[in-house]
Amino acid sequence: MKKWYLIARLCLIGCTGWSAAASAASPKNEKPLVWVHSPDVPLLKRQNQNPLLCLRVYISEGAARPALVSIQTRLNTAAVQQIDHLVLYQKLSEPHPDTTEIRTTFQPKAGEVSLPVDFSLKQGWNYIWLGAVLKPNADLDSRPSVELLGFTDRQNVVYTPSKKTGIPEKRIGIRVRKPGDDGVHTYRIPGIVRTAKGTLIAVYDNRYHSSKDLPGNIDIGMSRSTDGGKTWEPMKVIMDMGAPHENNGVGDPTVLVDPATGKIWVAAVWSKGNRAIAGSEPGLSPDVSGQFVLASSDDDGITWSPIQNITAQVKNPKWHIYFNGPGSGIAMKDGTLVFPSQYWDENTKPGIPHSAIIYSKDHGKTWHSGTGARRNTTESQVVETTPGTLMLNMRDNRGFYRAVATTRDLGKTWQEHPTSYHALQDPICMASLIKARVRVKGQQQDVLFFSNVNTSSIEDARKNTTIKASLDLGETWLPANEVLLDERYGYGYSSLVQLDEQTIGILYEGNRELIFLRIPVKDIIK
Repeated sequence: MKKWYLIARLCLIGCTGWSAAASAASPKNEKPLVWVHSPDVPLLKRQNQNPLLCLRVYISEGAARPALVSIQTRLNTAAVQQIDHLVLYQKLSEPHPDTTEIRTTFQPKAGEVSLPVDFSLKQGWNYIWLGAVLKPNADLDSRPSVELLGFTDRQNVVYTPSKKTGIPEKRIGIRVRKPGDDGVHTYRIPGIVRTAKGTLIAVYDNRYHSSKDLPGNIDIGMSRSTDGGKTWEPMKVIMDMGAPHENNGVGDPTVLVDPATGKIWVAAVWSKGNRAIAGSEPGLSPDVSGQFVLASSDDDGITWSPIQNITAQVKNPKWHIYFNGPGSGIAMKDGTLVFPSQYWDENTKPGIPHSAIIYSKDHGKTWHSGTGARRNTTESQVVETTPGTLMLNMRDNRGFYRAVATTRDLGKTWQEHPTSYHALQDPICMASLIKARVRVKGQQQDVLFFSNVNTSSIEDARKNTTIKASLDLGETWLPANEVLLDERYGYGYSSLVQLDEQTIGILYEGNRELIFLRIPVKDIIK
């Protein structure tokens, strides 16, 4: 739930890293240095501007400053089909897009196309961005490609890039929730599942007035999709603790589906007044401690039950607070429902956190808690690797890597897994873990899929949203079996869902927004 210091960097995009390295070099040759970078960033529906690529030109001191009259591009057929129009704009300072500096728009055409421009260059570094606005019906499974081949100046001199980096072929995603939708300042904390009818149920925090965590005016929102995430129904509020809203928030949702009954369960933490992590005390009353609450739906997410408080069933009164994941829970092969959880123990306030689980063996009538899997761990995700064996993948406050433990007795005892704290790097953030039966090399196979912001740097954290796959149920995570989805800085949380035997879906946080992508399994497992 921590936002850390990096929110100030959320606007930076794509070529920031190599631009810093290039700027340090500051070449002083007479001929302009021309670089092109295509950032690993998806093109998004419901977004006014999408960055495609950045043209960087360095003009040495005292050298002639060419004036650009045309830029040469190459587009594939998919780009023409999915892009409504292209936008060229110039930046003379930091290399990130700014829609206030739009200069020229173009209709996309397939093949090699020369775009007329009138850009003057200055000494030092110059940045020219090519962006795109998608058509409203753009296909999330399409892969548009846009390349920059060079530019021509007024003397008809052609300049070609000496260096190209990044990926010209782009994914298409959709902003399921963006800042300002339904009067909400920030959308955070995604969880997503697929029901037996194929409906996607996405849950998240509606943070009405700021991006801050509980306590505050926060409700649980829910969105449904019946076409695999390509379109989404209007948002519904499914958990609202009522007035006074500023001091009665509920957040951090986790969602699961019971395949035996079809019921959808959502768990969350209720803070009555200042009863989030920092304000909770030992005890069971909502007047002293945050509460473990549930809501459910029996009709595929159309309507939802009143909120049920199960704190007394699962919390040790000595603990300061006990609540869920967030993200998604599971149903075991024997029908047991399992939510990842965390408790902050009886040590000095706010206590020391421990990742754990709660479970129900009677389809949600009663709930029980396991013990902590590891000291000083918080947000976790759970899968059943083999029948009866649960694997808990944990956010570890030591930083750098994920902690992993397994249990065969529903959390009464835990064993540290061999991959714990060295296989999956992590900058102290939430992550997602699911088991999916997918097609690999023509055969169906159980695979673990893991998503997070793929960096171990605590200082330079929460960028490079990535999905990884393990073909041996978490024993190894080979570098070949992963895909980078979004290199930008973001809030960092994500939630995975299986869409079919060939496709994985991911709902993840950008900057106060929630983004959904459809990822072919073949893109992850090479």
